[in-house]
Amino acid sequence: MPEGIKRKIERALYNLFPAIRGTGCRVTYIADDYRELRVMLPLNWRTRNKVGTIFGGSMYAAVDPFYMVMLMKILGDEYVVWDRSATIRFKKPGRETLFAEFHVTREETDEIIEVLETRKSTNREYVIELRNAAGEVHAVIDKEIYVTRKRRPATVTVSAPVMSTE
Repeated sequence: MPEGIKRKIERALYNLFPAIRGTGCRVTYIADDYRELRVMLPLNWRTRNKVGTIFGGSMYAAVDPFYMVMLMKILGDEYVVWDRSATIRFKKPGRETLFAEFHVTREETDEIIEVLETRKSTNREYVIELRNAAGEVHAVIDKEIYVTRKRRPATVTVSAPVMSTE
């Protein structure tokens, strides 16, 4: 799906946001329906550690918020979405630019909505791989995301006073 002008502007804003900018990563693509997002993490002075590879904290931080943000955008204001947990497994040192892709299918969001019709909340698990340009996996990140519906305000029913005819 091509990236529309609205998403290009959002992408630029993400890349200026201090928490994203500080990781050294760059958001490179956001689908108009928010079901796909891509990032890149270059090896440079901001991401390089003492041994000359990408700092592990930068690897994790580069992928941290995106599934939560995507689900928030797709599901809308009626839902609460939070990161619940994450783990990272380092496979190879990052000696070059790494890339990650995030995908949320329509079936996934339909299932979330369906589950929340009968349950208070659901936890979703996602796997993100940081790969180099050749497709070699350098790190695998497992994310658990919590989703629930927002509480609806209690409705107060006001009934008309009953008039006695006695």
